[in-house]
Amino acid sequence: MQFADRLAPLQTNVFADMDRAKAQARQTGQTIIDLSLGSSDLPTAPAVLDTIAEALYDTSTHGYSLFQSTLPFRQTAAEWYTRKFGVPVDPETEVLLLIGSQEGTAHLPLALLNPGDFALLTDPGYPSHAGGVHLASGQFYTMPLLAENGFLPRFDEIPPAVLAQSRMMVLSYPHNPTTGYASLDFWQEAVAFCRAHNLALVHDFPYGDVTYTGEPAPSVLQADRDKSVSIEFYSMSKSYNMGGFRVGYAIGNAQLIKALRQVKAVIDFNQYPGIVRGAIAALSGSQDGVQQTVNTFRQRRDAFVDAMTKVGWPIPKPNATQYLWVKLPEPWAQDSINFCVQLVEATGVALAPGRGFGKHGEGYVRIALVQPPSVLESAVQKIHHFINR
Repeated sequence: MQFADRLAPLQTNVFADMDRAKAQARQTGQTIIDLSLGSSDLPTAPAVLDTIAEALYDTSTHGYSLFQSTLPFRQTAAEWYTRKFGVPVDPETEVLLLIGSQEGTAHLPLALLNPGDFALLTDPGYPSHAGGVHLASGQFYTMPLLAENGFLPRFDEIPPAVLAQSRMMVLSYPHNPTTGYASLDFWQEAVAFCRAHNLALVHDFPYGDVTYTGEPAPSVLQADRDKSVSIEFYSMSKSYNMGGFRVGYAIGNAQLIKALRQVKAVIDFNQYPGIVRGAIAALSGSQDGVQQTVNTFRQRRDAFVDAMTKVGWPIPKPNATQYLWVKLPEPWAQDSINFCVQLVEATGVALAPGRGFGKHGEGYVRIALVQPPSVLESAVQKIHHFINR
């Protein structure tokens, strides 16, 4: 049996690789402290769950859900966005419900790239960004994200020959995995660059609320108020602890929304309407729970960083996301994958190797703060003993 060449670059994945390593560690009797996935351990709000539960007994929710049936959600999302960022949004043409924001970032390249076209991606970056380009038979040029640049790309370093063949740029701030943060000034620069080079500007924005500055992170549409080149993907997974329900949406340029909708129409319908009603309840109800979630992750960040400092391994406190991006000491700095595999085998602590997010992630590990402070402090002790054994 023969398979398509496009599968070749998809043989490995940072999450699948660590899943195998965790399974092997469990077989040897290790108790796993899983800090490798950004899946929140916090509960979905009761009001959201009650709304979904009530929908189960409404037989009108038991059939297929097509685009027109999502209008109440699109209206709610548009209103929420305008309240939050002060940018008017047309729910008919500028919003699209998605089965998680990853559906959007993975499928949009199918609408934008012809075989051989380039997408501009960050390195490190989230794996689905590159995966979508592979599936579209495109090429990608990676923009290095370096600590000395605040983990922001340098647009002036992109080769002109690559720019001539490029159709889209994918950014994501606050950034996973580096925790980098982008100001509104940066977004204005990015919008101007994409306008000048006729690029679609794609912003993956799941951590917009998970900031420790007292303000939400800027939206790209605050720098592109007429939505000339930009589309933004938002997720219900982080702010509302609804990761398992798979609800996200796209907001932005009407042409990009229409193109993504055309791809979606031949691949899937929408998720169960009762879940969508729950998402409406989350966006339209009290937002106190969002701040409680942020406060919880701030406490966990502080607990982990303080514990690391006590064992002689000080690390900076990020201003956003539910992660820490930690530089490995020698001799592990050249092999983050081997470090993570050996760590989970020896201690049960599972981290995500930086190399899994791109070659410029080598030498780092990403730590997801998805456990209570006491468990995080225990993990620090295990990591410390492993390194100094």
